[in-house]
Amino acid sequence: MITPTLAQEVSRLEADLCFALSDPTRILILYALSERSQNVNEITAALNITQPTTSRHLKILRDRGLVTANRQGTTITYQLVDIRLIQALDLLRSVLRDSLIRRASLVEELD
Repeated sequence: MITPTLAQEVSRLEADLCFALSDPTRILILYALSERSQNVNEITAALNITQPTTSRHLKILRDRGLVTANRQGTTITYQLVDIRLIQALDLLRSVLRDSLIRRASLVEELD
């Protein structure tokens, strides 16, 4: 049953998490941060993207509460707020893989 609470939670989920996860670069940043805390330059090098692009994506992730920023002198280090996010992404990737396998099987059956 769809309750008002469920509807409200889904609305917040879409506004916060789904927007943050709607860009593959942001998802890759989350995976990078799941390994260890990193600064902008480290993330930029790991993903082979520009520093302004990295900063823009980190701002979105920070604004949505998915990463935190910690200043250490002149360096700002980012870290993942909740490892369960990576677990959820892994689960979604597994669902996607299974879906692709099913589709491939259907295509093979048609051939």
